[in-house]
Amino acid sequence: MVKANVLSKIRGFSGVNRPIYVLAGLAFLISVATLAKFNYITPLRFSGRFCNNHGSFDGDNYILGSQMRKTIESAIFKIHQEMDDLKALEANSSAPPSDSSASGSMFRHVAFLADVLSLIQSVHMELPSLEEVDHPLKQRNGDPGEHFMREEIKKYIKIKPNRLGKQNFMGANGTFTSIGHACFAMKKDLEEYMDYDVGEICNDDWRLAQKLMVHGCDPLPRRRCFSRAPQLYYKPFPINESLWKLPDNRNVRWGQYKCKNFTCLASNTTARKGFFKCTDCFNLTHHELPRWVNRGELDLETNQTADFSIQEVLEIKPGEIRIGLDFSVGTGTFAARMRESNVTIVTATINLGAPFNEMISLRGLVPLYLTVNQRLPFFDSTLDMIHTTRFLDGWIDLILLDFVLFDWDRVLRPGGLLWIDSFFCLKEDLGDYMEAFKALRYRRHKWVVVPKRDKDDKEVFFSAVLEKPPRPFR
Repeated sequence: MVKANVLSKIRGFSGVNRPIYVLAGLAFLISVATLAKFNYITPLRFSGRFCNNHGSFDGDNYILGSQMRKTIESAIFKIHQEMDDLKALEANSSAPPSDSSASGSMFRHVAFLADVLSLIQSVHMELPSLEEVDHPLKQRNGDPGEHFMREEIKKYIKIKPNRLGKQNFMGANGTFTSIGHACFAMKKDLEEYMDYDVGEICNDDWRLAQKLMVHGCDPLPRRRCFSRAPQLYYKPFPINESLWKLPDNRNVRWGQYKCKNFTCLASNTTARKGFFKCTDCFNLTHHELPRWVNRGELDLETNQTADFSIQEVLEIKPGEIRIGLDFSVGTGTFAARMRESNVTIVTATINLGAPFNEMISLRGLVPLYLTVNQRLPFFDSTLDMIHTTRFLDGWIDLILLDFVLFDWDRVLRPGGLLWIDSFFCLKEDLGDYMEAFKALRYRRHKWVVVPKRDKDDKEVFFSAVLEKPPRPFR
């Protein structure tokens, strides 16, 4: 109704007033276009919608919206008042205006236009979009919790509004707990995982949890039950002993492993240990103790080695490498050796048929239970080094490798080192994989390719130490 009244009033005027209203209309259209181009306050769009769905929030957004409404109402009132005055002026004026009166009228119209424009501009930087956008969890597909039968899953997924009715310190009106997208395709397994009594002991189902994670149901939902612990847990060895000594068998739940103690895992005579990757990693005295201390054996044909020592790598950036990540299959030996050089390393791995995470922690090191599917839980440009060995090898899809490498680039600081340690693949695939590493455009400190002799010369090892450039203008 307001818009129709204004248009009818404008159509009623003619003569000297018409150009003024044309200019006013153009100014209004320019302002609307500017708002459409620079409207960037998207969080407010969600906040209003969220408040409608989950109760009132008397926070800063409400105050801001109230102020904007008052400003707009003031502008509308002024426009109506000016229209009425102009209409009365035209009705009372029967004679043609003199030059001075025309000049005064023009001045008045310009002042009016400037006043309206100033009001519109004051709203410009604060006005939220008129389009209401739902959070993805509230869009047309309905409540995702309805996909599952278990009440615990529904309660976990449901949006939790803040109890104080305001944005929290993270800038959100509620908490949006997440699960991996593949959880919906693994409904049966996830419901089995979430089948427990609240406040009681959880099932011994870590293998089911790892199966869900590896197949894309990652992150898993939290649970409200107490995790199982070894029944006879004994205090770990002191740090001066634990790094190079097999832990106490009582500190691991062995029920779902083929080997039932660390002696079985460390033995060279055990035929089947329940895993094939890094089968000698639990042998601390013979297999692990010499690793990364000296350079590996030289290949007789190329006179090179794919095994660099920690000392020669740290000498590339003396005193600069302090913290890093080891993304490998292992028991933490790389982190143990780096600790001797006063470098703190977090070791990311999963339990591939053996208690890798338990072993790392019992050695006094930091394990990170993480699959290759997941984005690294570190902020941008924070790590000095990323090391990986015999994990992301010739089995990995090239597109996935791209995503992994660019995520590693994200968390490495400028000048940080990426240590590719004995990456192996088929000779015919080497060119494709090397292109993925070259795409990072890192500075090459070491770059070596040697034959892998145990595979009839069909596979090769590739090792490199690369430095992330500063990229100051990007």
